[in-house]
Amino acid sequence: MARHARSAVRIRLIFMLFVISAIAFLDRTNISVAGVEMRHDYGIDQVRLGWVFSAFLIGYALFQVPAGWLAARIGPRNLLTAALIWWGVFSVATALVPPHGRHAILMLALVRFALGIGEAAVYPAGNQFIARWIPVAERGKANGLVFAGVGFGSGLTPPLITAVIAAAGWRASFYVCAMIGVAAALVWYAVARDRPQQHRAVNAMELAHIENGLPPIDHEQKTAIPWRAILRSRNVWGLFLSYFAFGYVIWIFFSWFFIYLAEARGLDLKSSAIFGMAPFLAMTAGCLIGGVLNDAISSRLGLYWGRSGLAMASFILTGLFLIVGSRVDNVALAVLTLALGGGAIYLSQSSFWSVTADIAGPHTGVVSGLMNIGCQVGGALTASLTPWIAAHYGWTAAFGAGAGIVIVGTIAWAVVDPRRLIESAPPPTGASVAVAR
Repeated sequence: MARHARSAVRIRLIFMLFVISAIAFLDRTNISVAGVEMRHDYGIDQVRLGWVFSAFLIGYALFQVPAGWLAARIGPRNLLTAALIWWGVFSVATALVPPHGRHAILMLALVRFALGIGEAAVYPAGNQFIARWIPVAERGKANGLVFAGVGFGSGLTPPLITAVIAAAGWRASFYVCAMIGVAAALVWYAVARDRPQQHRAVNAMELAHIENGLPPIDHEQKTAIPWRAILRSRNVWGLFLSYFAFGYVIWIFFSWFFIYLAEARGLDLKSSAIFGMAPFLAMTAGCLIGGVLNDAISSRLGLYWGRSGLAMASFILTGLFLIVGSRVDNVALAVLTLALGGGAIYLSQSSFWSVTADIAGPHTGVVSGLMNIGCQVGGALTASLTPWIAAHYGWTAAFGAGAGIVIVGTIAWAVVDPRRLIESAPPPTGASVAVAR
C-alpha cells in the first residue's frame, strides 16, 4: 500500500519556504539587536538608526513588483537561490562599513538598501510557487506555514544574535547570518523545481491532486500583465492599504521592540533577548492558527469570510492588545499583552497571500509584489516615525498610533472580496466568482 500512497513533495517544499522565510527575517531583524552596540560604534541616535532601518524597507518596497515579474519569468527556484546568495553578500557588507568613515551612515544605509533589494524576492517568489504547486483549498495552511517563518526567524534573532555578539562582537552576527543564507540557497536549488510536473519525486497521485485543485492555466501561453485591470481593482488597493497598516504595526516589533525593552522598560541585554522573543513566538503561532482557520472558515462560510472576515477580526484584536499592553506597568504582563497583539495581527497573514493567489492567477507574483509594497511603505514609515513619536510623546503614544492605523486596515479589508477576480485571472476551483471590472 505504501508504494501507492500519494507523495508529499509540495509539503516538504512549503517547509523549505518556511525555513527561507525564517532566514529572511533573521537577516533583516539582526540589526535591531546589533543596533544597540552599533549605535555606540557609529555615534548615532535612534532617529538616525531609524533611517538605516528605513533604507532597507525602501529597497525592499521598490523591488517588489520587479521581483514578482522575475518570479514569473525565471521561476521561484532560480530567483530564490540568487536572492539568498545576494543577502549573504550584503549581510557581510553591513559588518564591513567602517564606523569612523566620513560617510559611514550613508554607506550603511546604502548597504541595507541593497539588502532590501535582494530580500524583495522572497514572498513574491514564494507566492508564485504556491500558485503553481498548492491547490486552492490548501493555500491558507500553506501560507500560514510559510509566514510562520517570520515569527520563528524573528524570535530566534534575539537569543542567537545576543549570543554571537557576546562571544565575538556585533560584526560576527552578520557573518553568521550570511553563512546560514548561502547554505539555504544550495539546499533550495537542489530540492526545488518551479512546477510539480518537473519534480521527479512527485508521483502520479500527488500530481493529480495538485492539478485538480488548481485553476486551469495554459503553462505555455505567455499572457501580458493586465496592468489596467490590476490598477483599477478595488481588491488590489484594499490589500495595499490593509497591508500598509499591517506593515506599520509589525515593524514596530521588528525594528524597535528590543530597543523598547532595553531603554523604555530598563531591561539588560540578556533579559531583553528573553522577553524580546515573545511577540515573534506569538506571530509564529498566529500564522499557523490563522492558516488553519482560513481554510476551515472558507470551506464552511465561503472565501470572503475565511479570508477577509478573519483578517478584519485579527486587526480589531491587534488594536485592542496594543492599547492595553502599552499602558500596563508590570513588564511581564505588558510584554505578554503586546505579544498577543503581534500574534493577533499574524492571524491575517495567510489571508493576504491567499487572496492574491485567488484573484491573480498567473500574475500572482506581480500582484502580491504590489500589495507587499504597501507593507514596506508602512514599515519604512514606522521605522522612522516610531522613535520620533516615542521621543516626543512617549511609547504609549507610539503603540497607540499603531492601534489607530489598524482601524484603517480593518476598513480596507472590508472591501476585499477574493471571489472578485482580476480580469484574465482564472477562477479558484469550486468558488463562485465575479470578474472585477
